[in-house]
Amino acid sequence: MAKITMREAISQALMEEMDRDPAVFILGEEVGVWGGTYAVTKGFYDKYGPQRVKDTPIAENAILGAAIGAAMVGQRPIAELMTINFAFSAMDYIVNQAAKLRYMFGGQFTLPLVIRAVGGGGRQLGATHSQTPDAIFAHFPGLKVVSPGTPEDAKGLLKSAIRSNDPILFIEHATMYQVRGEVPEGEYLIPIGKSKVQRPGRDLTIVTYCKGLELSMKAADELAKEGIEAEIVDLRTLRPLDMEPVLESFKKTNRAIVVEEGWKSYGVGSEIVSRIYEEAFDYVDAPILRVAQKEAPLPYNRTLEQAALPQVPDIIAAAKEVLK
Repeated sequence: MAKITMREAISQALMEEMDRDPAVFILGEEVGVWGGTYAVTKGFYDKYGPQRVKDTPIAENAILGAAIGAAMVGQRPIAELMTINFAFSAMDYIVNQAAKLRYMFGGQFTLPLVIRAVGGGGRQLGATHSQTPDAIFAHFPGLKVVSPGTPEDAKGLLKSAIRSNDPILFIEHATMYQVRGEVPEGEYLIPIGKSKVQRPGRDLTIVTYCKGLELSMKAADELAKEGIEAEIVDLRTLRPLDMEPVLESFKKTNRAIVVEEGWKSYGVGSEIVSRIYEEAFDYVDAPILRVAQKEAPLPYNRTLEQAALPQVPDIIAAAKEVLK
């Protein structure tokens, strides 16, 4: 398999699906002539032209409104938001329109819409441009939320998202575009709503996704040097949430920590911990701990920003705590 970056994997998925289906088109700020804020759509404008790669005004309501309308009449729009923080400007369109229209009209039409959005901190973009509000969007039924942690998953999940008849928020982490990984060549899809064991282990379970997977894998490498074998379950999709691999792993290890970049309060980790306690309480041998971002707006200063974000030593410390 070829070893490519997350950026290349996402670009490949977009291009392959645009070649396969003429109903697929991209719209968003700077996606065309500029090639995307993170260069994901570089060269797309020249290949597909302005009818299929549409530069839009700086107006998230207009981007999502146009995309929803296009999806309702049979097109397959991919709406790119420069950052997930700007999704707040189009919150009504995402959670009150895209997420609910098919249900409210009794399935009389489909809504095949993908919203690509860049999330996460670590690039010194300040408090209003560095948030991880994944749990907010995963709260709403009708909207699927996908957030891959490897190039292979990014490509396979994005291709599945584009072919889906449901609205899907596809979250890409701002610091992971250069992450490399093996990606199968040729046609392949990864089902949406399926968690995956990314690393087998016996001593404790680490549940995570997206950037947390990268940090957890590094932490597991360090723990292994001390004879501690952590099993890592990558959620990949936040809605629908596949808890089966999590519960199977926990019933084997009896100890768990949850790693996320978002804030701990009311977050993804809270949901995972609650589900484990509800569905596997008899297997609990230690309190389940959460590793998350410090409860403050993310600082611009690099040293302070890194201090606020979850780091590998935080995961190692939590793992050792549940193993006491």
